Amino acid sequence: MARKCVITGKKASFGNSRSHAMNSNRRSWGANLQKVRILVDGKPKRVYVSARALKSGKVERV
Repeated sequence: MARKCVITGKKASFGNSRSHAMNSNRRSWGANLQKVRILVDGKPKRVYVSARALKSGKVERV
């Protein structure tokens, strides 16, 4: 299963890496995901959550 934030839905984004000569090759930017224990449906579960969701208080750690 691909890494994806269970709160915000953030995942890796894709694009081109460009050199000075404007040569392009595909690359990906990974989202800042942390594996944390949170309450999911009243039970503690270990899931991936984005660092922004943790900082903003959208999720409470267990």
